[in-house]
Amino acid sequence: MQNKGQKLWKRAKKLIPGGNQLLSKRAEMFLPDQWPAYFSKAKGPYIWDLDGKKYLDMSIMGIGACPLGYADEDVNKAVKRVVERGSMATWNTPDEVELAELLTKIHPWAKMVRYARTGGESMAIASRIARAYTGRDVIAFCGYHGWSDWYLATNLKDPKGLNEHLLAGLEPRGVPKGLHGSILPFRYNRIDELEQIIKHTKGKLAAIIMEPIHGEKPGPGFLKKVRAIANKTGAVLIFDEISIGFKETIGGSHLLYKVTPDMAVFSKGMSNGYPMAAIIGKKEVMQAAQDTFISSTYWTESIGPAAALATIKKMQKHNVPKHLIKIGKAANEGLAILAKRHGINVKIGGTPTMGFFSFPYGKESNAVRTLFTQEMLERKILAANRFYPSYAHTKKHLDIYFKAVDEVFAIMKKAIDEGSVERRLAGPVAHSGFERLN
Repeated sequence: MQNKGQKLWKRAKKLIPGGNQLLSKRAEMFLPDQWPAYFSKAKGPYIWDLDGKKYLDMSIMGIGACPLGYADEDVNKAVKRVVERGSMATWNTPDEVELAELLTKIHPWAKMVRYARTGGESMAIASRIARAYTGRDVIAFCGYHGWSDWYLATNLKDPKGLNEHLLAGLEPRGVPKGLHGSILPFRYNRIDELEQIIKHTKGKLAAIIMEPIHGEKPGPGFLKKVRAIANKTGAVLIFDEISIGFKETIGGSHLLYKVTPDMAVFSKGMSNGYPMAAIIGKKEVMQAAQDTFISSTYWTESIGPAAALATIKKMQKHNVPKHLIKIGKAANEGLAILAKRHGINVKIGGTPTMGFFSFPYGKESNAVRTLFTQEMLERKILAANRFYPSYAHTKKHLDIYFKAVDEVFAIMKKAIDEGSVERRLAGPVAHSGFERLN
């Protein structure tokens, strides 16, 4: 019998292009025709579907937006106070100023702050400020930085430009063709590729945009070399800390490597599930925001700053990044031990706080991953090929996870050996990239 979530998902796909607002939450990315898709409640590391069934989330915890766990009491308390007194008014919320002071205290190199509410729009703001400051157009980048024209324009020059940074096969339809050649990719830890971009752009580079940690940690001297190139060319160095920020340490992960950008961008984990984003930077760079037009009504609402203040203060009080790293490492180690025990091929990567793994079985890889998700769901655990730990996850939850993985790996091994992986699936194989749904 089909769950209520799947029934609603099928209705949604008739009304909403793509079914929902975020590719990473599409049911087809996890378990087509079976994934519950919608939640009725979320608390700590648990989530309830529309049928009232309770699941342990050992996957992506709201796409990495809830490092404290779902519906954290302290953050919710701060938000409720704001809601009760009024979240929007003609005047500004004083929390904006307190949050700016806190962010610049954590990052002494930064002197000014602007706010938004989502990661993608905050990166668009950062790129606009960089172009306004330098008076130049071209941007060099590596990694994923959102959906905006400035970024997707990569594929105007090369249809495969984003294949190693976002998804394969993305069409830049709707992106102005005049942006052709305005954004150029280089791969992480490949300083030679950035040097080639510098050679060919000849003084036209406005910014270098990258994640300090991109699925792997920087090689020796990599970030410092990027910083040196930015200094030499006059380009603005922007660190995208939207996903990794506040997970490896309090503040941006770049603090661990003692490399100072000109701007840094935060969202997701800084406010534990409530929409909030911040662009911080050096004063002379940030002031360029006054020379262009960047303004929006809902960037002034009160819930986001209140949630961010409560989240960051709790992270500081309890050293949350230390816990995330501990749980993440334990999860990776346990997965590796169980894979070896059952003879399952697993490739583990990422960082402890944003880990990912794959089942390298060639053309069957996606089917094997889908079988893993299907069998884990049967055991009331959300599991795919990523695990983003939260402060709410404990050893008890790891034990529950490992017990289920032990059982599921035994099933997977038998299916792989028999060649019956796809026959064991109750629905289609999960998608691995962008595919039209309607």
